[in-house]
Amino acid sequence: MAARGSEGGEAAAQGKVGLHRLFRYADGVDALLMGAAASGAAQPLMNLVFGEVVDAFGSGSRDDVLHRVSKAPAEVWFLRRAATSRPIDPWKCWNSALANLALSFQVCLKFFYLAIGSWFACFLQVACWMITGERQAARIRGLYLEAVLRQDIAFFEKEMTTGQVVERMSGDTILIQDAIGEKVGKFIQLTATFVGGFVVSFAKGWLLSCVMLSSIPPIIIAGATMSWTISKLSTHGQSKYNEAGNVVEQTIGAIRTVASFNGENRAIALYNKYIHSAYVSAVQESTATGLGFGFIMFMLFCTYGLAAWYGAKLIIDKGYEGGQVVTVWMAFMTGAMSLGEATPCMSAFASGQAAGYRMMQTIERMPAINSSGIDGAVLENIKGDIELRNVYFSYPSRPDQLIFDGFSLHVLNGITMAIVGESGSGKSTVINLVERFYDPQAGEVLIDGVNIKTLRLRWIREKIGLVSQEPLLFATSIRENIVYGREDATTEEIMAATELANAAKFIENLPNGLDTMVGEHGAQLSGGQKQRIAIARAILKNPKILLLDEATSALDMESERVVQEALNRIMQDKTTIVVAHRLSTIKDADIISVVQHGRVVEQGTHTELLKDLNGAYSQLIQLQGATEELHKSGVDYQRSISTVQSVMSISKSRGRNASFKRSLSRGTSFGSTSVHLTTAAGMIVPESMHTEVPSKVLDDNEGHKKVPLCRLISLNKPEIPVLLLGTAAAVVAGVLFPMLGLLISSSIKSFYEPPHQLKKDARFWTLMYVAAGIVSLISLPMENFLFGVAGGKLVERIRSLSFKRIVHQEVSWFDNPSNASGTIGARLSVDASNIRRLVGDSLALFVRSSVTIIAGFIIAMVANWRLALVATVVLPLGGLQGFFQIKFLEGFSADAKIKYEEATQVAHDAVSSIRTVASFCAENRIMKAYYKKCEAPVRQGIRQGIVSGLGFGISFFVLYSTYALCFYVGAKFMLDGKATFTEIFRVFFALLMATIGVSQTSAMGSDSAKAKASATSIFAMIDRESKIDSSSDDGMVFANVAGELELHHVCFSYPSRPDIQIFRNLSLRIPSGKMVALVGESGCGKSTVIALLERFYDPDSGTVTLDGVDIKNLKVGFLRQQMGLVSQEPVLFNDTVRANIAYGKEGDATEEEIVAAARAANAHQFISALPGGYDTCAGERGVQLSGGQKQRVAIARAILKDPRILLLDEATSALDAESERAVQAALESVMVGRTTVVVAHRLSTIRGADVIAVLKDGEVVATGGHEELMAKKDGVYASLVELRMSSERAGDSKPS
Repeated sequence: MAARGSEGGEAAAQGKVGLHRLFRYADGVDALLMGAAASGAAQPLMNLVFGEVVDAFGSGSRDDVLHRVSKAPAEVWFLRRAATSRPIDPWKCWNSALANLALSFQVCLKFFYLAIGSWFACFLQVACWMITGERQAARIRGLYLEAVLRQDIAFFEKEMTTGQVVERMSGDTILIQDAIGEKVGKFIQLTATFVGGFVVSFAKGWLLSCVMLSSIPPIIIAGATMSWTISKLSTHGQSKYNEAGNVVEQTIGAIRTVASFNGENRAIALYNKYIHSAYVSAVQESTATGLGFGFIMFMLFCTYGLAAWYGAKLIIDKGYEGGQVVTVWMAFMTGAMSLGEATPCMSAFASGQAAGYRMMQTIERMPAINSSGIDGAVLENIKGDIELRNVYFSYPSRPDQLIFDGFSLHVLNGITMAIVGESGSGKSTVINLVERFYDPQAGEVLIDGVNIKTLRLRWIREKIGLVSQEPLLFATSIRENIVYGREDATTEEIMAATELANAAKFIENLPNGLDTMVGEHGAQLSGGQKQRIAIARAILKNPKILLLDEATSALDMESERVVQEALNRIMQDKTTIVVAHRLSTIKDADIISVVQHGRVVEQGTHTELLKDLNGAYSQLIQLQGATEELHKSGVDYQRSISTVQSVMSISKSRGRNASFKRSLSRGTSFGSTSVHLTTAAGMIVPESMHTEVPSKVLDDNEGHKKVPLCRLISLNKPEIPVLLLGTAAAVVAGVLFPMLGLLISSSIKSFYEPPHQLKKDARFWTLMYVAAGIVSLISLPMENFLFGVAGGKLVERIRSLSFKRIVHQEVSWFDNPSNASGTIGARLSVDASNIRRLVGDSLALFVRSSVTIIAGFIIAMVANWRLALVATVVLPLGGLQGFFQIKFLEGFSADAKIKYEEATQVAHDAVSSIRTVASFCAENRIMKAYYKKCEAPVRQGIRQGIVSGLGFGISFFVLYSTYALCFYVGAKFMLDGKATFTEIFRVFFALLMATIGVSQTSAMGSDSAKAKASATSIFAMIDRESKIDSSSDDGMVFANVAGELELHHVCFSYPSRPDIQIFRNLSLRIPSGKMVALVGESGCGKSTVIALLERFYDPDSGTVTLDGVDIKNLKVGFLRQQMGLVSQEPVLFNDTVRANIAYGKEGDATEEEIVAAARAANAHQFISALPGGYDTCAGERGVQLSGGQKQRVAIARAILKDPRILLLDEATSALDAESERAVQAALESVMVGRTTVVVAHRLSTIRGADVIAVLKDGEVVATGGHEELMAKKDGVYASLVELRMSSERAGDSKPS
């Protein structure tokens, strides 16, 4: 089940967009919000204030200042001055000291003002940029979905899959939001700091600045190289996650098929393969970031060393003052440090640019057939004439295979035309061209004589009503599904449409009526019920042109008759094209066209066409078994049906082709485990009436226990040695900044020493800076690599464990709308990403910042414990605001997360049902629903921005207030003789580095809140025990399986709606090696029997036994190995035809076995005719094949499995007459010696059964052979047969 369609996408996605283009979707409000970046001016202003501080503390000569301010008592000064010849003024000296102190107080007040200004500026910067990031990301998501929905159908066949759309809307938009949100504000702030710092440094000392400037080019080159590398690696990793997303979508969407073929382990292996590739890319990305960051820090340290050495040289040779050198150095350091801090921003920009390229390719893609275009003519009055004139056409995905070769067809307005032909002959292609899903390569499609290419697409589709062979419903209520036909319909109009479609009765029986939820792809309804909803939707639309593609194929006899009558009524005055196989459906048509090999070979009424005994139509009728039609126009229907049944009878011919079974059985026992994947909704669709899911029954999201973060870390247990090494590297990296503060303060001290000592100390401190740079060059790449490995492994493990647990859940768990494939795909992507941020990136930051804080505090305490203690009182406020920030955001994050998953599911439903969306012009309706679901996440993003902004502002307020307090108290301590100039600056620089650590950890608040919500969600999945666990090895295994099945007094209701009883005391015996047919009205529970036999569900009471043993006591995997299932709506995986067939035998079947199975299913001929043969991709959900072709591939898959028990749920309903005959004969041979359960509506399929069981009102009301049951004239079975015969009789009695 490879994720097709991603190869080209990956190749195309190697580019990236310019950063400015990511902002092209900003509106006026966003532009206003993006103006907030004033906080960048705070650091340069701080440098100027700091210069004043140095002046305040160091005014006068060095000795005078150090002794005058540090030795405050006046008598010390008197004694020193007494030794001089100058007169002493003690009050003047004392006033000088007080004036100096007052100057210090004034400077401290400036720091306090700066703190208030920074609080406001930082709040605006973070809040505004986070809010605009959330707003723009939501807008980009919406524009992306809008762009996807307007694409032509070829786009989905060749370039995009549903899984990729979900992954891009989940994963890529997170990367884009990261690149256009708060990090841009931070980058602008850092850039402003960089520029401001350089302006100050050049203004104060251009010579020293020029020398220090030499370090900038290597830093820029390193940053650019790192950005390019990360962009490339991020693109590769994200493409692998896209492929993993495809696996999730296909597996969960087809969970019944996957479970039936024991395909869970193969899906898990494929998923793990993709996420491991993504893990490798993530580790490489972390390593590249570490190398870049390490080199930049190395260059910065070397620059500081250069400044210390050259500054000393300027003091000695050029007469620079120490304060001047310090001001230039500090300003340049601030600017250069901001460049280093911008590295993570550059990394986020690179990833966002790559993600933006992928999304904008789609957003800007203008399709050849644009459903949102307003160009084109609109006809005043549409009559409904349809003409295909000399059309040449091949599907875009298979351009070498010509479907129509000069095809021409004319349907007059108000006429019903039936199109018949073999499966795959191009019947449905006519409908695709009329709907303008595709354009022909040559020729024209005309409506009322006008080429539809010149008509407005939306307008023409509004005039066309489509009911397809496999109707797709959206995961919403029945009412919402029907009003897709006409948005402004009233309840009365909706009910009238359901009455006409024979759907009103079963809808009324549902507890919630029209408001009943139908589940993903309508999985909560039976095939017949879905079809009737789709017909009601088309009826409500009241189109001028009606297109019916096997519209009644899924209905039982009674429903078909009633619905056919309803369709006959609404077809009046409408141009109708009917694609059908059943004679009863097509014989009433005004004109019948027979299609063969891309051309119309015959045309006429039913009676006219029958006159040519060797004609194509007569051949088709003969294949259906109605041979008497060739001899007389008045037909004896009882004899006709008998003839059909005699042709199709299975009971007499079981021994003929037994050799086929032997050919398949070589080297394998019955029931080999299968491990590939089929499709989505229609597997064993419960044929009962499903309502919306009661939250108390199924909502696993309720009452999730909060998960301690230590449990997340425990998942990293295998990487403990890696984490310890990473922690050690982070400790070393964390010590670097406080050490830098120590080095700077020591260098400043040396500037006031005598020249010979200054020269010696400058050389020493320069070497120390270089040594620290080398340590950073080693420790930072190691830290990033090791935490990248640990974080990457955690994400890989979380995704793998979650997916493994998900696929082994019981089927009823997937009936919950919150566990649909789109929701789970988004959950796996977003939750893993959030957790990786916390335990990978943020854990490293936390360790490094913690060490920085501790080391800074220790250095400060050693320097001057009094001053350090006073300053440290303010520091906990930063941590406290971070704690409150996390707590405040926690509750909102969980709510926004659920809404975001629901929005993603809306997108998933729309893309997976793109033909239905296009046909009903439902794009705007989908977008309204999507935007409504997105309101809560956007509100949460705004709330988070405000809270984070407040937190960030407070952290800077605390930072500058600490400076003010430090210098204020320091000045007093100097006056009192409790501190020296060196000690004050050592404490200052140590605490400066520590507060940087505090501000960095406070920024983790939003990450932590998201990660906790994600952890709760993830562990809820991981901890959930499946009620029917296919991964468990518990249970019995038989050496030999006879295949006798029995349901003993079974009572059952679906877990999603426990109030509706499906079975009441149902008992049924299915003898070993016999064929048992289940018949009854649509929705009576026929498919539910198969669901119970496959143990998709367990009965509420009673037992289901295999060879006398309760199947609950059997190993689940072993039980399902014994069964081969072919469903009513087979769904194939987005893989080759070969892989889809090989799925029946764990994917490792030989070529001979695959071909033999295909021949037996009458599929080999059409597969060989495909351009790629068995290597042709079936497309998402098998969309590249016709209904009949899909069904034959599914039958081949079941044949290859060689099961002991065969379950056929309307297995031949989608086949044309010739294919049905051939496949029925193949199934006949496969049934030999096997227990077979058949669900069918066609008499030809069930007549030859050994036992026919009639279901009604939750019980088996009659059992026996066909003749036996027909003998009971008033029996239920005889009534059903009579309905079929009357349907045929009614069809023939009308004039042709």
